[in-house]
Amino acid sequence: MTLPKLTQLELRIMEALWTGGRLSIREIQEAFPEKNRPAYTTVQTTVYRVEDKKALRRVKKISNAHIFEAVVSRDAALGKLIDDLLSLFGGRTQPVMAHLVESGKFTLDDVQQTEELLRKLARKEKLQ
Repeated sequence: MTLPKLTQLELRIMEALWTGGRLSIREIQEAFPEKNRPAYTTVQTTVYRVEDKKALRRVKKISNAHIFEAVVSRDAALGKLIDDLLSLFGGRTQPVMAHLVESGKFTLDDVQQTEELLRKLARKEKLQ
């Protein structure tokens, strides 16, 4: 299955579903911080758009409320987002990593976690 490209609002709706599980449109809307909460109709329209993209689906109906769940996993959606970002740099990671390091957003702790992940992947490849 090809992963859909999701907008920022669509990703925030998906985040509500990844965190909260199966939710109605009202519950999705209420998952947004009150200060920046989009209107119910905005959330409703966006949920239907994401449903058309096959990233979420209706699982049941309670009275007039449809209940939705995520079809696309958080890891898959974030992976697609990162792949799309890297494609802007010709697939090269170095410019992105350099920016993260220079801005202080990539810390020594991040480096250590990344090194551990690389070691695990290397061990896994050795076993295959």
